[in-house]
Amino acid sequence: MNHLQKSDAGDHTPHGPPLVLRHDLPASFVLFLISIPLSLGIAHATGAPLMAGIISAVVGGVVVGALSGAPLQISGPGTGLVVIVAGLVAQFGWAATAAITLAAGALQLALGLTGISRLVMSLSPAIVHGMLAGIGISIAAGQLVVVLGGTASSSVPENVALLPAELAGSHVGSLTAGAVAIAALLLWPRVPRAAAVPAPLVAVGASTLLAYVLQLDVARVDLPDSHALVFPEMPRGSAGAVAAAVATVAVVASMESLLSAVATDRLHDGPRARLDKELIAQGTGNVLAGALGGLPISGGLARSSTNVAAGAKTRYSAILQGVWIAVAVLAFPVALEQIPLAALAGVLFVVGLKLVSPDRMRTLWRHQEFLVYAATVLGVVLFGLLEGVVVGLAIALLRALYRLTHCSVRVEGNRVCVRGSLVFLGVGRLVRELRRLPLGQTVVLELHIDYLDHASYEAINDWREGYERLGGLVRVDEVHDTWYAQADQGKPGRRKTLPGPLPRWFAPWSHWQGSPGSVLLPAQRSSVEGDPMVLGMHEFERRSAPLVRPFLHELALRGQQPQQLFITCADSRVVPNLITTSGPGDLFCVRNIGNLVPMVSAEDRSVGAAIEFAVEVLNVSSIVVCGHSDCGAMKALVRGTAARGTHLHSWLRNAEPSLIRFHAPTSPGCAELPVADRLAVANVAQQLDNLLGYSSVREAITAGTLTLKGMYFDISNARVYLVDPDRNGLEPVPSPA
Repeated sequence: MNHLQKSDAGDHTPHGPPLVLRHDLPASFVLFLISIPLSLGIAHATGAPLMAGIISAVVGGVVVGALSGAPLQISGPGTGLVVIVAGLVAQFGWAATAAITLAAGALQLALGLTGISRLVMSLSPAIVHGMLAGIGISIAAGQLVVVLGGTASSSVPENVALLPAELAGSHVGSLTAGAVAIAALLLWPRVPRAAAVPAPLVAVGASTLLAYVLQLDVARVDLPDSHALVFPEMPRGSAGAVAAAVATVAVVASMESLLSAVATDRLHDGPRARLDKELIAQGTGNVLAGALGGLPISGGLARSSTNVAAGAKTRYSAILQGVWIAVAVLAFPVALEQIPLAALAGVLFVVGLKLVSPDRMRTLWRHQEFLVYAATVLGVVLFGLLEGVVVGLAIALLRALYRLTHCSVRVEGNRVCVRGSLVFLGVGRLVRELRRLPLGQTVVLELHIDYLDHASYEAINDWREGYERLGGLVRVDEVHDTWYAQADQGKPGRRKTLPGPLPRWFAPWSHWQGSPGSVLLPAQRSSVEGDPMVLGMHEFERRSAPLVRPFLHELALRGQQPQQLFITCADSRVVPNLITTSGPGDLFCVRNIGNLVPMVSAEDRSVGAAIEFAVEVLNVSSIVVCGHSDCGAMKALVRGTAARGTHLHSWLRNAEPSLIRFHAPTSPGCAELPVADRLAVANVAQQLDNLLGYSSVREAITAGTLTLKGMYFDISNARVYLVDPDRNGLEPVPSPA
């Protein structure tokens, strides 16, 4: 049997005993040390038996880990479900909450089997992160009360109201134990080489040791009363309330798990998550956890990122950490019972605060989604999870409607700039601005729009026709798309003036003959005056510069680091960045008549200087020589039309070896091409040989750091070929593997 085996769950990562022992076993110990305090803390925060957290940690590790569609994700008691479960325990009791967990798992199984896991992820990220931040604030507020020695309530306003009384109380033991745990959790990562020992373990260990040494009067973990399994019971209450509870647990647990799986994928190079399979695994875990009296399970990004950072390679790290938790609870319960509840509350307090991410806030602010985020946070904090999500959804829908119907209109002289979506609800304002323009002028209507409905097109077109009947001219210039042009050409009786919408990358030079996204009358085209180069620079400053400025600024700071030296002809029809789909900083270009590389002994030194600079200073990885069809230099060589004594004649003498190669009987080349084009192919092959005359090129090729390539561009057919120098022939560009 091949020693590189496939896992039984679609995990195609090579693994075996050596890999598990080397990577997954150490990672499982790290996870075990983190999961114990987190699981106990989450159980205490929800008001559930402490053993419920242990049960879910074991099931999440062993069962979900074995079935998971995201092999490196770690599942256990859901941090994002703390507030929800606490509310369910208060409303229905623990046994009924276990039944709700079981039912939620069954719903997750159904969702996974129907293949709609990606639909669950279609919820706006602003709402999801707002929901998590609201949950984090709720957790932090409740656990702060516990750290101060009190008993947490089920809502944030109530917990905030309890703080003054708890601050005035004399709960020195709880406050000391909680403060030590919080301080250790925050300070331990700053200690050099501290990553070998998880911060939650240090926090709980330090707090427990201090409480034991000082004999602090604090409430501690009490496992004996939790050993008996609590079997689920049918919830008592309205069917609607129970159904809402089941749906809430299922949806929140699913979203947390799926979002964590996708985020974990970004941290490693292993197999990508299979979301439907992951949802089925989570559902199976919750069915079993609910049946055994455990907390709801979900995948957690904090534990999963720790798993990846610890070097785990397969699902065995998750499975083994579940085994270690079970062994620890069964074999060492006395040690666990020394942990102060305030220490666990301190850990959960910091975990809750970490769900409120300033980086995420800044990102959402830049994307103009912060309002949705803030509304969701406030809704969750003030009213509850479901209410908060509904508030966030309402704000998101209102913003989407606003964006759909909103456009900005700016008038600068005779230029009218419109941005946004142009629909009938907003076209009235645009038409009012257009009617204020002086008559008899040349007006440019610049459309930066992502949608144009028919009513808006008709309104603009009616104004344009009326304005032109009164002696004015109108140019409709579409920057990002061709909504107006397409509608205009589809109008009955309209003469088609454009070939149809063209790719956006034509825009930079489209001003030379009228933008493909612009509608110009013949009289307008003839009236375009001025230097095309100046017009081009103006268009760059207006359109392209704002888009490329950040990228070019970065290039200016770090200098050029091109990967290729590109030697091609000066022919105006050959655009290197176009035919190689490259951009600023990618190509170090040399252009001359005939794409020649003079031999080392030649009088010209300019090409040689560029070659040495590219190879020795820029460390390019390849040199490309690109010829093309219908080359004027090759025609001049074939016909001998370059007058003696001219600079052109002197320069083309560097191509004489190409003529010799072209006429060699052993190198027939491409017989189907015209003579000048066959010579162009042979010329590329010869320039590749000429490159080997440069010592820096030979040394780099010998060292394996440089390759040479020949390329031929068929202008009329817009086709690119590779040149085979051994037969002076052409080969198609191979498709990417």
